[in-house]
Amino acid sequence: MREASGLGVVFSSVVADHLGISSRDLECLDMIVLKGRVTAGELAAATGLTTGAITGLIDRLEKARFACRERDDRDRRKVFVRALPRVETDIMPLYASLQSRMHALMDELSDQDIDRLLAFFSASRDALLSEISAMKSSGGVVGKMMNRPAR
Repeated sequence: MREASGLGVVFSSVVADHLGISSRDLECLDMIVLKGRVTAGELAAATGLTTGAITGLIDRLEKARFACRERDDRDRRKVFVRALPRVETDIMPLYASLQSRMHALMDELSDQDIDRLLAFFSASRDALLSEISAMKSSGGVVGKMMNRPAR
């Protein structure tokens, strides 16, 4: 599982390099695509990045013509980020071969196997979200170093 996860990160990095954007920008774009549209605050909360860093990230995605900002119809102060059609035409084809191969693997599984995999990946997602939250709360290495008494 670790090897597959690591190779997923490498594949994403190769795709990002091919597109001329960073891996982090590509992963955030994927979050936008999965949700349909998100606010900068939602991206910041999901990634742990500051709102300033998210603003720069959105600027880069807009410059690359992969995403755009749009104001909420009901509350003009609220701004959403959504993916542009270029994602479908320029990014999705880069995943087509891998997607086809994954579908072929899934075709070999029974409905019960697929149900078990879905349950496993849902539980894995929940575990990852919990671990991310715990690590953020602990302050990491920098937080621990900041709390050490001076010598």
